[in-house]
Amino acid sequence: MSEVSIDDITSKDLVALDMEVENQEAVISALADLLDKDGRLSDRETYVEAVNAREQETGGTAFEMGIAIPHAKSPGVSRAGVAFGRTSSPLDYGEEKADLIFLIAAPEGEHNLHVKVLQQLARRLMHENFRTSLREASTPEEVVELMRENIST
Repeated sequence: MSEVSIDDITSKDLVALDMEVENQEAVISALADLLDKDGRLSDRETYVEAVNAREQETGGTAFEMGIAIPHAKSPGVSRAGVAFGRTSSPLDYGEEKADLIFLIAAPEGEHNLHVKVLQQLARRLMHENFRTSLREASTPEEVVELMRENIST
């Protein structure tokens, strides 16, 4: 498998800042819309069902410090992607609250690219300066640049 860059899996079109959403299902749905619009999903409904099922199964993918990383491998994904959403106020996310949400989509046959991205993200998000930068970013381009600087695939 050739090296995949951040630019292969995300773009400014997959970033939503200051989202006004009610709950984790709504944020997953809104971010899935971005992935779908970007041509990364072949079956949005199948993908969203897979993410929601995984969230239910695991009790949610929220971490401390206001982060959630919902994800799923699904036949509804045609191209791997990462959508990022920042909510205007933290959502109840399982046992935690989250305002930084990364939605990861991986095609069914993907060789664990999403696991690699997940590990990188989780590692970087432990650093307060990365979280702060994401919270302070004023444009989608700024968010993509932060991901480019902090996550290698």
